[in-house]
Amino acid sequence: MPQAPRDPAAQDETPLTVALLGPNEEHRKAVALALSAYPNLQLHEFSTFPPNVERLHQRLAQQHDIVIIDADAEPDRALALAEGLGTSGHTYLMAYSVRVDMRLAVRLMRAGAREFLTLPLDPIELAAALRRASAHREAPSQEAGPAGRVFVFLGTKGGCGVTTLASNFALALAQESNRNTLLIDLGLPLGDVAINLGMVNEYSVATALQYPNRLDANMLSSIVVKHRSGLSVLAAPGELEEKQPAKEAIDELLAVSRQSFDYVVIDAGSRVDMMLSALFDVSSTVYLVAQVGISEMRNANRIISKYFTTRDKDLQIVLNRYKPSDLLFDETQITKALTRPAQWKVPDDYAAARRTRETATPMVMGDSSVAQTIRQMAKTAAGLLPEKNGKKGFFRFLR
Repeated sequence: MPQAPRDPAAQDETPLTVALLGPNEEHRKAVALALSAYPNLQLHEFSTFPPNVERLHQRLAQQHDIVIIDADAEPDRALALAEGLGTSGHTYLMAYSVRVDMRLAVRLMRAGAREFLTLPLDPIELAAALRRASAHREAPSQEAGPAGRVFVFLGTKGGCGVTTLASNFALALAQESNRNTLLIDLGLPLGDVAINLGMVNEYSVATALQYPNRLDANMLSSIVVKHRSGLSVLAAPGELEEKQPAKEAIDELLAVSRQSFDYVVIDAGSRVDMMLSALFDVSSTVYLVAQVGISEMRNANRIISKYFTTRDKDLQIVLNRYKPSDLLFDETQITKALTRPAQWKVPDDYAAARRTRETATPMVMGDSSVAQTIRQMAKTAAGLLPEKNGKKGFFRFLR
């Protein structure tokens, strides 16, 4: 996993070279004054955007580690410069504005900016941005660590509880393993992981998928949100996205995530259309979520028969809201429909679900039967519990 970036003001580091472009002198001087608190920065100010932006970005990329641009004075030139610098893997681009304009911020991020700062600058936010820029400069010399493990939650039908299980599993996995864990909401276009965890997000998975060629560990770290438990979350967009992400974009997001996190948990909703992406590679563990009903059992059979006939322990079948007294089928019929025994049975606990809705507290943070089961799933996934082998080598939940 990447090392934590060092303080950009540390005296033993090679100075970070910074180009500050701002036609508005008052705003540019305010940014320069804030940067003067860091003696290990070499600052060069530019009072205008030169006419030939195309050549400018090449010169800036060659000579500076960080480029900071005024997003307000000449927005079109700022965007053109951002797009040019975005093709450089070396320069770390920041933009500043006197307005909290999310539309402008998203446009600049999509063009290649890594940070969007508002005036007056918050010293804590500026320090964090400079640390990320320092880490970005060091990144090429670092050897890539082992790729993180991937856990994908896929539903046999909408409404079967995939988001609840994926969110709580990810949270439990982060807590039980004490490892760096990321939860990605790919239940597009209506993913609601953020709501499920009681979180608010500025950026979303759409930001990461828009320009996959510009996505790296530093950009990813700037758009994820931290849950109070320590879990990192890349939520679905708040607005409906008409365009579906390309397979290549999903693959790149997963590759970057696996290099940045020990564990990556994916809420895939019921989107079997992503089956050919890297999400369902043989290195991933897939949790197929179903309820015991006619349509769910039929869908589970079709999905397993088409995509998972050759998969063994890396396919985990989860029967959600499981209540033996209300079952339409016996265990033999369920196993036949699924073509194999289910590894996990998550109890139907209405009282726990209601408390979760009323308190906006993730279910796994309580001590219900549901929480206990999900925690056991997470511990087993992290190798903290021994495998329980059945006749065919599958895990079995011991009730």
